[in-house]
Amino acid sequence: MVEEVKLVGAWFSPYVHRVAWVLKLKGIDYEFVEENLKDLNKKSSLLLNSNPMYKKIPVLLHHGKPIVESLFIIEYIDETWKDNPILPTDPYERAMARYWASLIDQMLLEGVRRVLSSVEGQQRQMEIKKVSDAMEIVEGMLQGKKFFGGKKIGFLDIAFGWIAIWFPAFDEVAGVQLLNPDKYPLLEHWKNKFRELHVVKDSLHPTEKLVRFLKKYRQSRL
Repeated sequence: MVEEVKLVGAWFSPYVHRVAWVLKLKGIDYEFVEENLKDLNKKSSLLLNSNPMYKKIPVLLHHGKPIVESLFIIEYIDETWKDNPILPTDPYERAMARYWASLIDQMLLEGVRRVLSSVEGQQRQMEIKKVSDAMEIVEGMLQGKKFFGGKKIGFLDIAFGWIAIWFPAFDEVAGVQLLNPDKYPLLEHWKNKFRELHVVKDSLHPTEKLVRFLKKYRQSRL
């Protein structure tokens, strides 16, 4: 039976890219449906019908059935297509991977958004400190490892992969060096290794394109 897989997303979304990386790692053929989010009042009927509660990307459609939220989508993919497993097989390690992926999303990804949306002042410095605290946690998780998954990439590498792609643009637009290679040498080494993976390299956008997008995002929030 031919698998019918569609990924509804947008080129600039780190949440969408992490799902695309897993689909490629698994060797799953899929159709990418680009959602035009320039006008948030004109979201497609496909997105609105597939994710009526949050109306957000990404959405994975498997034989017409929608799955939402990137981390949940990754788990669904991993449980449906068994080749090249992403999540740890050990129940404890699997539970901890889920925990850290969710927590770092809250601390780091949302934290970077708040830094981009803030102006100089005490509040901005507080947000930068929170991001730095999260970066130290992530750095510590790489002690003695090539990847977060060990010798090969796993669930946390996919979950944290946006750091390797988006952080240089974040740093330029925010005017701060959040990803400092001297302060986070293990993360810097991992970043370079992750960017060299074929499934990642094929999806890279020029930093200049990300910078232009993030500048518009920042201006819209100030």
